[in-house]
Amino acid sequence: MTSIAIVGAGPQLGLAIARTFGSQGFDVALISRNREKLDGLVGTLTAEGITAAAFPADVLDRDALSQALKDAAAQFGGIDVLEYSPVGTMGSTALTTPAETEPSHVQHEIEFQLYGAIAATKAVLPAMREAAAGTLLYTTGAGSIDPVPQVGNVNAAAAALRNWAINLHKELDGTGIQAAHVGIDVSIGMSVVPGFPTAKPEQISPVYWELHTTKRDQAELVFSL
Repeated sequence: MTSIAIVGAGPQLGLAIARTFGSQGFDVALISRNREKLDGLVGTLTAEGITAAAFPADVLDRDALSQALKDAAAQFGGIDVLEYSPVGTMGSTALTTPAETEPSHVQHEIEFQLYGAIAATKAVLPAMREAAAGTLLYTTGAGSIDPVPQVGNVNAAAAALRNWAINLHKELDGTGIQAAHVGIDVSIGMSVVPGFPTAKPEQISPVYWELHTTKRDQAELVFSL
């Protein structure tokens, strides 16, 4: 049986990725902070014939995140695909331009984006190495590639995650394990910035399946309209 763990699972992109992989026979482990939200997603997927389970954990709690992934691996017989895309709560961090940014403005985002991804990877990579197979996918906004001054601190942390993910791809070359970065250059589901393109989650999620199956040599894919 194959399985995917989605860290930062929510009702938009996370659910769409779960459906994309679940429709291909994958079991789905959903990880985020909110147990009630996760239970609702599990119910939705179960009603669609997809095997799914909730493993609540905060990505800022490294031990809890690692344990959630270990619990998911124990329940589903391993984790074949890790997808990391947590979204911060609005208001949880101040958005700053580069000139306004203090180290503290970046620290929370680094903890959330980069350090959480590293912890999640360390929880699943040893088993993938042993199996000589697996997929590690890390999602950021496209500001990690082409930064926007209004969210300079968030973009800086996202760029750090992108750099680390692409470097991991290089390190794992030839091992049978694929690591890749997905840059999302649209608003998901609803427009946040006037005039900025918007895409449905279902338009984006096939990118992850392509990286897992037919584009395993690519270190990065950018979704745009």
